[in-house]
Amino acid sequence: QVQLVESGGGLVQAGGSLRLSCAASGRTFSSYAMGWFRQAPGKEREFVAAISWSGDYTTYADSVKGRFTISRDNAKNTVYLQMNSLKPEDTAVYYCAGNGRSWYKPNRLDFGSWGQGTQVTVSS
Repeated sequence: QVQLVESGGGLVQAGGSLRLSCAASGRTFSSYAMGWFRQAPGKEREFVAAISWSGDYTTYADSVKGRFTISRDNAKNTVYLQMNSLKPEDTAVYYCAGNGRSWYKPNRLDFGSWGQGTQVTVSS
């Protein structure tokens, strides 16, 4: 298991950008897929993006495709989520997920480690 700590959330106007970071501790970071999920008030946690262990493959939810970019730096044990053209409906708590067994359209059960979450609020 890895320990995950997210940062970079905040309040931004619609159309703006934020970059989330997720720092991982543990020697197995580079061996697993990583992902981002989000949970809005009153809704279930949903998949946002995932990346393979090497960083060569990525997958996105349709709602964020073309606006969000996931990347990773294995030398720094960090995964990122660049969010552009943000919309009010992107408002949620964003969670980093690690120890992933799949990068292709994964679900929550595909990940064994979770961060505490970081709030992203997009105002209209």
